[in-house]
Amino acid sequence: MRPEVERLPPVLQHGFRPFFLLGAVWAVLALALWLSALAGVTLPTAMEPLAWHRHEMLFGYISAVIAAFLLTAVPNWTGGLPLRGKPLLWLVALWLAARLAVLAGARLGPWPGLVLDVGFLAVLAGVVAREIVAGKNWRNLPVVTLVSLLALADLLSHLEQVLTLPWDMLGDRLAIGAVAGLVALIGGRITPSFTTNWLKARKAQALPAPVSRLDNGVLILTALALLAWFFLPESAIAGLLLLAAAVGTAARLARWQGAATTSEPLLLILHVGYAWLALAFALFGLAAFGIVPRSAALHAMTAGAFGTMTLAVMTRATLGHTGRALTADRWTSVIFVLVNVGALARVLASLVPAAYTPALHLAGLAWGGAFLLYILHYGPMLLGPRHVAKTGGAPAPAR
Repeated sequence: MRPEVERLPPVLQHGFRPFFLLGAVWAVLALALWLSALAGVTLPTAMEPLAWHRHEMLFGYISAVIAAFLLTAVPNWTGGLPLRGKPLLWLVALWLAARLAVLAGARLGPWPGLVLDVGFLAVLAGVVAREIVAGKNWRNLPVVTLVSLLALADLLSHLEQVLTLPWDMLGDRLAIGAVAGLVALIGGRITPSFTTNWLKARKAQALPAPVSRLDNGVLILTALALLAWFFLPESAIAGLLLLAAAVGTAARLARWQGAATTSEPLLLILHVGYAWLALAFALFGLAAFGIVPRSAALHAMTAGAFGTMTLAVMTRATLGHTGRALTADRWTSVIFVLVNVGALARVLASLVPAAYTPALHLAGLAWGGAFLLYILHYGPMLLGPRHVAKTGGAPAPAR
């Protein structure tokens, strides 16, 4: 590490450090505020409480995790230098200012939150685009498109509230579709790749199937299904495409040797997160035909697929990029159990009205508990210097 980088506080040396930590903190705080609103507490936001809850999970927590991932991954893709120091601090400050402005919208008015919130995602898209274009890393240019779509979705979400437009979650649907696309694209790369590396190190014979026309076909099918769901969420064509995307996603997952990773939760959780994606597509397809409530599908996607996959990436990246062994300890395994219990309970609350209240409370405690435990266990790693082995050797590689 260069001397000028070593002089920076560890938290400003890499984008994953502040954004993973603040994203997890905001997930806990936003969930606690939402549960307080359900109990009758008035929130200071200009948004309707349920709309604020959806917005902050998608554009607050998820945007922070996406920023953390991309600010760390893009330099690896392009060979460029990561964003660090004052530029990183300004980007973090923009995200934080957006969260506070949206929360205090009843006093500040809705426009400061809109400008800051959309501005953060627009700046992030610009930073990522600049690095990808400079490195001529055209393979990852679709990532810029998806982040740009997230910025557009944020704008639509705000306008729906500010102008009281009858758009029926248009911005939120676009955000969910964009993030689901990122999970399908990036998760579909890292899950079989990390699994292959791990199995090869153990000299396993059966390895994940290499990328084929099936994978590319399923991604195209997924994009078509999400487009249909965005424009016509309750149509038969959207329902059929979503069910087909669910089958295709499950078929991809079945080729990645997930059953062989049960001894390493840090790897198994990636497969579980991708399984949630297939389940969410299936529930969205059934919801289009009125067979299950739409809220069950929404929470299978957000609390299940997004929550599980983001924590899978957050734990793995934190360990690897702070020089620690890529293996799950007891507390990490508990984090994975809690986030899945929380997601299952929240989906159950939508599917079984008689169990709604106890299932909702269990979901809040378990899902929020997973992120609280991440803060407590991984926060010191994110704030502290890179770990060096006690033997005095080189730090563990970030893989």
